[in-house]
Amino acid sequence: MKKQFDYLLFISVIIISLFGLLMIYSASYVWAEYKFQNPFKFVTNQGIFFILGIFFMLVISKLPFSFFQKNCKKFLFLCILLLIGVLIPGIGSIRNGSRSWFGIGSFGIQPSEFTKLAMILFTAHYLTKNEKLMKQFKKGILPILSLLLFLFFLIMLQPDFGTGMILVMSIIGMLFVGGVPISFFLKLGSIGVIGIIGLILAAPYRLTRILSFLNPWQDPLGSGFQIIQSLYAIGPGGLFGYGFLNSRQKHFYLPEPQTDFIFSIISEEFGFMGILIVASLFLFIIYRGFMIARNSSNLFQKYVAFGITFQIAFQSILNLMVVVGLIPVTGVTLPFLSYGGSSLLITLCSVGILLNISRNNK
Repeated sequence: MKKQFDYLLFISVIIISLFGLLMIYSASYVWAEYKFQNPFKFVTNQGIFFILGIFFMLVISKLPFSFFQKNCKKFLFLCILLLIGVLIPGIGSIRNGSRSWFGIGSFGIQPSEFTKLAMILFTAHYLTKNEKLMKQFKKGILPILSLLLFLFFLIMLQPDFGTGMILVMSIIGMLFVGGVPISFFLKLGSIGVIGIIGLILAAPYRLTRILSFLNPWQDPLGSGFQIIQSLYAIGPGGLFGYGFLNSRQKHFYLPEPQTDFIFSIISEEFGFMGILIVASLFLFIIYRGFMIARNSSNLFQKYVAFGITFQIAFQSILNLMVVVGLIPVTGVTLPFLSYGGSSLLITLCSVGILLNISRNNK
């Protein structure tokens, strides 16, 4: 007997996404009114992607799962073409110093977001077909690792270090589940640290972010400004916060608070209780994802479920660590909550795949 639709996961995702829309309005209406003379500018744009995301999530949850395995190579190839296309001047548009978007009117499509899901599907297919080879470096690990590094290289050309790291960490998590020896990860970790140091030294702005992370007060009106304002938002929240719409930092103190630092506004307006509720929703969604993966008897579906759950977990943790000042600013959005149509759309599509897998679990 097959399981029914996973309503608990579905309802949790709807709740946190709707809360995200409320917080995007609260965080952005001051800036939107000032810049566009329309306080609903950002929440309207996000609302369109939310409706599209829910539609695609429900459609994807009912597709035959063989559709994903048969077409995973095509999806990835298309994403590679888009990653190359977005780098071409005149085609890709630059925002905040990164050429990461295709501009369509007032909307922006970010191909690196779609690449994360496409690579998860392809890696799951690869692990399924090469299960016995994953303890061998040359025949098993090297091909998929080379592809991962190639995609990371394309994303870094934009540059978008945060998205690149989420992609790498998600796939590494899948390789770990796929039976790759622990010794490989220890070696890879050493190489990764050296590589990250090289990337930081190669781009002065990354070094500036590191220095501002270590001592934001060294340049409080420059590189350290964003993290200082974020902490000013989080600190005074108390138990229940200032109340909905009553944030002070969104009044031109915290830059673009509806994006990467929306958690700061949540903390300021809803305090510790708001943080607790949001964290509980994230933990529950991640828990359901891992349970779906564990209960799947189909190897391809199991790897896909693990990969999607890893991605949501890693991205959430990375964003929250930035917001509270534990790591330097990376530009990673908070899933379901931050403003960003591509991020919300692909995250809801990913949940649709989890719901599809849960239907097929016995």
